[in-house]
Amino acid sequence: MRELFESTIERLLADLVTPELIRHCEAGHWPADLWAALESSGFAVAAAPEHLGGAGASWEDLYGVVKAAGRHNLPLPLPETMFANWLLGQCGIEARNEPLGISMRSTLSLNHAAKGAFFDAPWVAPAETLVTGTLCDVPWGRDVEHVVALVPGERTTLILLSRRDAEVSTKQNTAGEPRDDLSFKNTTPIAIADVPADWPDDVIWWGGAMLRTAQMAGALETTLDLSTRYATERVQFGKPISAFQAIQHQLAQMAQHTGSALVSAEAAFVESGNQLAAWQIAAAKVCGAEAAGAVAAMAHAVHGAIGFTHEHALQLGTRRLWAWRSEFGNLGHWTQRLGRAVAQGGSASLWPAVTSGRLAALSST
Repeated sequence: MRELFESTIERLLADLVTPELIRHCEAGHWPADLWAALESSGFAVAAAPEHLGGAGASWEDLYGVVKAAGRHNLPLPLPETMFANWLLGQCGIEARNEPLGISMRSTLSLNHAAKGAFFDAPWVAPAETLVTGTLCDVPWGRDVEHVVALVPGERTTLILLSRRDAEVSTKQNTAGEPRDDLSFKNTTPIAIADVPADWPDDVIWWGGAMLRTAQMAGALETTLDLSTRYATERVQFGKPISAFQAIQHQLAQMAQHTGSALVSAEAAFVESGNQLAAWQIAAAKVCGAEAAGAVAAMAHAVHGAIGFTHEHALQLGTRRLWAWRSEFGNLGHWTQRLGRAVAQGGSASLWPAVTSGRLAALSST
């Protein structure tokens, strides 16, 4: 299944995602034809169980899809939609083949009558169940049909809300991608369900971080490819600049950082199942964030002034690297979270954590 997904998404995005389209989307355009192609290919619901309308794909199967979204600077919330449908499926709610949103921060709360309730029929939201608060930094919040969110309480509750019930405040990240705030006031959810008891309250934060590791890995590949090609084509002092040791050194460092990000991101997806692999995700976000900053800087050094121009494709990827490295936790956040978990476990727990790939204290720190 993984090879089929990877070959299909690569062909589709290579044909349809162009620098011109990306620039058009950064100006506020929603590429309806591109989304329709992704929707008809089944990628939006791929992570949901088959009996709930999905393909039952694992995160290992979908790693290449999310990485391709980053490699081609896909101007759509496909990774977020796949993860949102995975959340719905894990809670017994049918998949939705439409653009879905998740948020990076939330102030949502349930009304008093719903607190501590247990919802056995996930598609039924009692009329007295009302939600108030704001979902912050929702990717393409202005364009998604629905948004999936978690509300902490006696038991964490998953809710599905309609974007049409929200007041939308539009914003963008460094790459010009929509990151909107959706505010709700006494809104009845479309669906509601209790989440698995062993999920952390911030499972969306973990899942979002996992998505960004693969997207950064893909963007790093493209940035390295563009820089290598430019260095072999650009002639200075009678020979390609790739012949100069200083350029060779930068390209070698870029390849090292890119390889580290690729390996760590893939490990995060391979090790994640019904439970997201906390240790691998945290490590991958650290590796990806470090690589994003270093590779983007060296790529622009190799390209010189032309890499900063609006017409050149390099800045389409590097601006996304700068944005994605900070979303769902920046480098400082994840290094501190790893450090606190290791310190909490004590020295005796470190080597078993390294060899097993699991650190019990990590998901709760």
